[in-house]
Amino acid sequence: MNDIVRFFKKDQYKNLFFLAWAVLGILQACFTELMDDEAYYWVYSQHLDWGYFDHPPMIAVLIKIGYSLFHNELGVRLMMVLLNVGTLVLLDKLIPTKNNKVLYLILGAMGAMQLGGMLAVPDLPLIFFATLYFYAYKKFLSSQDWKHTIFLAITMALMFYSKYHGVLLVFFTLVSNFSLLKVRQYYMAVLITTLLFLPHIYWQYAHHFPSLQYHLVERNASAYKLNFSLDYIAGQVLMFGPLVGWLLLYYGFRCPIQNAFERAMKFSLIGVLVFFLISTFKGRVEANWTVMVFTPLVVLAHQAIVRLNYSLKPLLYTLPVTLLLVIIVRVYMMWDFVPNLRVRPELHHNHEWTSAIKKVAGDKPVVFFNTYQSPSKYMFYTGEKAYSLNSVYSRRSQYNYWHMEEDDLWGKDVLMASRNIYDFMVRDSIMGPGETIFDRPVVLKTIDHKPDSIPSQEKGKYWYVKHQNPYYSYSLIQFDSNTKEFYGQQNEIVNMRAKVLNGYKKPVQYDPNDTVYVAFSFADRTGRPVNLKTTITLQEALTKDSIDIPLRFPHVIGRYKVKMTLLPKHADMPPTHNSQYFYFNVIQ
Repeated sequence: MNDIVRFFKKDQYKNLFFLAWAVLGILQACFTELMDDEAYYWVYSQHLDWGYFDHPPMIAVLIKIGYSLFHNELGVRLMMVLLNVGTLVLLDKLIPTKNNKVLYLILGAMGAMQLGGMLAVPDLPLIFFATLYFYAYKKFLSSQDWKHTIFLAITMALMFYSKYHGVLLVFFTLVSNFSLLKVRQYYMAVLITTLLFLPHIYWQYAHHFPSLQYHLVERNASAYKLNFSLDYIAGQVLMFGPLVGWLLLYYGFRCPIQNAFERAMKFSLIGVLVFFLISTFKGRVEANWTVMVFTPLVVLAHQAIVRLNYSLKPLLYTLPVTLLLVIIVRVYMMWDFVPNLRVRPELHHNHEWTSAIKKVAGDKPVVFFNTYQSPSKYMFYTGEKAYSLNSVYSRRSQYNYWHMEEDDLWGKDVLMASRNIYDFMVRDSIMGPGETIFDRPVVLKTIDHKPDSIPSQEKGKYWYVKHQNPYYSYSLIQFDSNTKEFYGQQNEIVNMRAKVLNGYKKPVQYDPNDTVYVAFSFADRTGRPVNLKTTITLQEALTKDSIDIPLRFPHVIGRYKVKMTLLPKHADMPPTHNSQYFYFNVIQ
């Protein structure tokens, strides 16, 4: 008994601090319903692969391990809690001049890190393996033997398998110490990392690099907005705070550097923050994209306080307020005690809305429109089959790559669900020989009757549902053209030569009472979606390796972002993603 007491009292109760952090994380994980993205990553874990549309596979593997032990929210989050505590233990080893009181105050000031330390999202393994990477790099600087070389290589690969942002830490480490380019073992570490990461690179290649297409092209905003940068700056202050995040960042920037290792941490801290600030000129940047600098910030802020003898009063005086805010948020995450507060409603009432839809669907599969989160939640909380049909009006997701349509949906009676009634309406026209499309009225295809509605977890919002029998959709049919830029005059017709890629493992099935047409979709100058059918049917297209698709340019001068899609003649289905983006450049 005395040994246990001494263990927890050791180093100013450090082990007790770590234990308390773990216990709070486990309790939070047990009694908090899944966030939307957590449910989505749980579906990842049911389809293990070397890669996914949004992220590398680390989050899926970790959820798979925990969920094999506990088939509930704790199972989904178990490994995140363990990695989060492991991060603190490793972080403590990286601090050269230790002052545990300072460490406790810094960690206590970081409310988001306390609250988010149990969430099953890729940020948690990224933080852990980034910390492990810095630990390995410190060892590598002291000795470039094979043991430390392989250790460094493995940590870099694990970072990359967690989240692509990890490559920034490696880059800024190299920028901080160009002498690494003279070290043969560093090249060996990079080579080993590359070999370890090859399976994921091959997965990207086999799927036409969807992650690069999405993150580098599809996420870009059409125009810069000042609030992109202002929101990013505010988000960083709040994420590393909420009250003294600005002060911790100041301490991290001011920390005097004493060796190459600390220089790498400082370059990484400043470099990552500046990199994403610059990225705001291309579009919105989420605050959590910088989480991998958690360890550099804590270590540098700690050392700045110790070396420069900064006063602890700001941290001491704000700590009670921060902890009170953390307690309130912890309780709110587990219990919706303010029902009208629309802050993260996804955390509450998931059993209710999924059960309501299941009551209507029975044992039929449910196809959700334009949401990857909702079918994931539905499958987790009901155990029934669901799918996300993503139209060109929304982003793609991993559901665009899973073989769910031919395995679970084709030819069956399904329930279609959407929170937007207009998803059941498709604007379309059809291009016949010699016709001038833009002289024809745009037809608003409507459903035969108004869908039933079911309250969702957000007050005042509803799920609109409609049965579709038989159901057919074709997200795995892709049209691939080498030409991405098309130039022409108003109403001019050009032919696009495109490969027809059939991603299905089974013979493609069709509705015998309907015809599916190859079409293309874009937004007009007012932002209204325009879907134009060609006369080519899907059945005709699939008989050839490549086809010439007639595309008519819009009648208004400008640049248009276009995608190929497939539209049925009768079924009330939205236009799906059936190509990567290409562009119309309409000139006089």
